[in-house]
Amino acid sequence: MAVDTTFAGRVYPPGDVYVVSREKIREFAEATGATHPAHTDAAAARALGHPDVVAPPTFAVVIAQRTEAAYVDDPAAGVDFSRVVHADERFTHRRPLHAGDRVVPTLHVDAVTLRGGLAMVTTRVEIADEAGEPVATVVSTLAVRPEEDA
Repeated sequence: MAVDTTFAGRVYPPGDVYVVSREKIREFAEATGATHPAHTDAAAARALGHPDVVAPPTFAVVIAQRTEAAYVDDPAAGVDFSRVVHADERFTHRRPLHAGDRVVPTLHVDAVTLRGGLAMVTTRVEIADEAGEPVATVVSTLAVRPEEDA
């Protein structure tokens, strides 16, 4: 099944509340080699003016990828994740993510275009706090290889 280009422009309902935890921040910092003590030590984070441990800037991808699953896992979208190559990822932060934050992600499928047999899919996940205040935006571009390359 080919990637369905009519999904471009689709906006999904807001996802479930994601609670940012100290443990998830610690795991992510460890996995990515982010060694600043503010990622694992609340006192070090507070000394820098943060309310609790602060997530590395790329931590927002954890929230974004969970949210993007609504699109990627939809059989009608035609995305075979085993054929996906990650092409680009961009982050815009309005403020850092901290342990204890409760955020709500909203998925936008900004573009689905065909280029030389590849389907190029651009998604955007807007992450806001529960009051609706913007926290971060994650824009991802995926290249979906055609089945003929198998």
